Amino acid sequence: MQFFCAKYVASFIHLFKHKIVEPSHTKTKGTKGEQLAVTFLKKKGYTILQRNYRRRNGEIDIVCYDHGTIAFVEVKTRYSDTYGPPELSVTEAKKRQIIKVASQYVADKKIEGTNLRFDVVSIFYSPEKKHPTITLFRNAFTKHDVVISRI
Repeated sequence: MQFFCAKYVASFIHLFKHKIVEPSHTKTKGTKGEQLAVTFLKKKGYTILQRNYRRRNGEIDIVCYDHGTIAFVEVKTRYSDTYGPPELSVTEAKKRQIIKVASQYVADKKIEGTNLRFDVVSIFYSPEKKHPTITLFRNAFTKHDVVISRI
């Protein structure tokens, strides 16, 4: 009995040592959407500066340069319109988070004084269509639209 328990515990510990990380459906969908957005933005003339800029308090999907302006782009992808179009999922809390992370990006890269913009790319895979509908919302929100609150 002790041998069986020891063997069981050893194999259980082995699982934790070697995490089996399979990408979730949502993460895979998001990555696919971001790649489509990058291709779309390049065709629109944007220069991609960085993807998935991560900080402790959040992430910006794509950072771009567009005609003298740094654009921080949030990408939203959906396969169903049950909860509305993808762009509606950029909530006030998400906007505040993006603005905070964008401020850190500006400080990290020492690019104060540059024009900044917050864009949203909406990607919707309609069951009736072969290809997704991609919509760019330039200047979707500004720092002044969002009330930064301390909670």
